Amino acid sequence: MAKQEMKVFSRLTAIGVTAAALFASAGAAFAGLGQPSPWQMGLQDSASPVMDDISGFNTFLFWLTSAIAVFVLVLLAMVIVRFNARANPSPSRTTHNTTLEVMWTIVPVLILAAIAVPSFRLLYVELDVPKPDLTVKATGKQWFWSYSYPDNGNFQFDSVMVADKDLKPGQPRLLSVNNEMVVPVNKVIHVLVTGADVIHSFMVPSFGIRIDAVPGRINDTWFKATKEGVFYGECSELCGSNHSYMPIAVHVVSQADFDAWLAHAKQQFAADEPAPPKNAVAAAGAPAH
Repeated sequence: MAKQEMKVFSRLTAIGVTAAALFASAGAAFAGLGQPSPWQMGLQDSASPVMDDISGFNTFLFWLTSAIAVFVLVLLAMVIVRFNARANPSPSRTTHNTTLEVMWTIVPVLILAAIAVPSFRLLYVELDVPKPDLTVKATGKQWFWSYSYPDNGNFQFDSVMVADKDLKPGQPRLLSVNNEMVVPVNKVIHVLVTGADVIHSFMVPSFGIRIDAVPGRINDTWFKATKEGVFYGECSELCGSNHSYMPIAVHVVSQADFDAWLAHAKQQFAADEPAPPKNAVAAAGAPAH
């Protein structure tokens, strides 16, 4: 009987470890940088220190929960093999086991503590905004985003989704916009977020940021992009019929390119432009509901 139990234990352990390794490697292989990837299973690749911490914490939780699941599965297998009616016709009448009861009280507490300490630290890092190098205000509207740069001339522009017929090569469908939010690389960006009509949510997965845009209230978040490129996100709060058509595009460039863009943007968006129609997404060619 002991040999049979050991065989079951070895096989279950091997299956659990193999499955965990496959899922972990698949998630890493299918994850993309800045936008979703076909068959993606894991988080998007990190492009900020906060997202590095989030990815590390996610990996830690994955292995912890996998170990717990394998342990419970092994216990169930042992119970099935060792304590079925054929193998154990005269079951024990034991009702208390002090050692076991102490263990199943202490071990879950230790597991929760191991999860709580890094999660509290991560929450603190996400909410504690360092001294910013640049401040950008993002205003969610139905259904597009408006960006202003209060520290750099206080100009403002609207960012509306590009219609399918207007997409250029390399622009992802339902994520590309006509005016991207432009920021310099390796700089602390302080993002002030609010809503103009209903509750929206500003989310860019590769930066590890998500904050609600509430009308009449200013929320804030921050990120420090460590890689250049275009990073996409979306409104992640149900804000109306065209909620799925208000993407976020953040273009991270070098400091020199940002300075050049800033000089051009001050001239381009200095004059008051007519506001987009209320259903800006429908005007851009997206289906209206």
